[in-house]
Amino acid sequence: MNIENEAKTSHLAKSYVAETPWLDPDAAPFIQIKGLSKQFDDFSAVDCVDLDIYKRELFTILGGSGCGKSTLLRMLAGFETPSNGQIIIDGVDMSNIPAYDRPVNMMFQSYAVFPHMTVEQNISYGLKKDKLHKNDIISRVSEMLELVQLSELAKRKPHQLSGGQRQRVALARALIKQPKVLLLDEPLAALDKKLREQTQFELMNLQYELGITFVVVTHDQEEAMTLSSRVAVMDAGKFIQVGTPTQVYESPSNRFVADFFGTINFFKATVISTNKQSSTIIAELEKTGTQVQGKTDDSFSPGDEVTIAVRPEKISVSQQSPEGDHLTITKGIVEDLAYYGNRSIYRIRSQSGRIIQVSAQNYQRSEQLVLEWDDEVYLSWDSSCNVVLSE
Repeated sequence: MNIENEAKTSHLAKSYVAETPWLDPDAAPFIQIKGLSKQFDDFSAVDCVDLDIYKRELFTILGGSGCGKSTLLRMLAGFETPSNGQIIIDGVDMSNIPAYDRPVNMMFQSYAVFPHMTVEQNISYGLKKDKLHKNDIISRVSEMLELVQLSELAKRKPHQLSGGQRQRVALARALIKQPKVLLLDEPLAALDKKLREQTQFELMNLQYELGITFVVVTHDQEEAMTLSSRVAVMDAGKFIQVGTPTQVYESPSNRFVADFFGTINFFKATVISTNKQSSTIIAELEKTGTQVQGKTDDSFSPGDEVTIAVRPEKISVSQQSPEGDHLTITKGIVEDLAYYGNRSIYRIRSQSGRIIQVSAQNYQRSEQLVLEWDDEVYLSWDSSCNVVLSE
């Protein structure tokens, strides 16, 4: 390797560690949640959770309704008092610090913009409450308007704005006081699908430019995958898995995470043999007798019951028998299909009688569907796509 290439590689490595501080053993967490619980009578909304979030992260807490994610966010903000545990932000214990004195701000799902105020009045509200000098307020509001691309709409009132523009007003108002942490409660839920996708990238770019730590709660899996440096999947008041979106999607820790974080096919199987050196097992799928191979860090023995999980996009569908090593191959009949433009979803009834879902990209322009109802097809996928789950 020449000196120039070595320097580039070194720079990339440093950038990677800098942007993934959880991989750096010497990095100190910016937010520490230790044994945090919230009890409402006999109900545990948040059940003794621990979590480290690092500076400049865009961290997402993902879960369904009632999982405890919003309660956790409210405890970070100081709106709810923990029953037990500790929250530390930038080295300071928040236990006795009220919401108005915490170095955080919160953007609510409803946006809560003042309808009688203009855009610039909404954004400047917090600075005026803090009695900043008028010139400082004008300067900071002008900068923020430019940052969120609302300069030309500064004199408009909320009812004259689109949903996406109101969202940016709420975001600018939350950021104008330069908090150390911004908490976002379902920030994009009120937007339509196309605008939501566009706004996700705007939010990521804004967070990167400002360098503020964002903590987002959402029930939307695609939103969590797009936005997050890391994501925590939450259920029944506990964190089930914490990792990068890729880690959680490709290597779910259990069946709940696999099912909640995207769409997936499950196959019951019985372990036939194991290889500890390569961390692999051979298992036989229920009913079909098909043997599959999968990698796993868990310890299994022959005869153990496992679940083999395969994502729909990992499965190839064709009308000709596929060839290749390490392929799992089964036959089936197209029972249902849906055309989404860029991709098609097929529900295939396999020889065992179970339904297997396949997601196929539509690479070529055509007004004719590649497959039709009742077509006989072959399904195949590589053994590396098998996720082995113990539960």
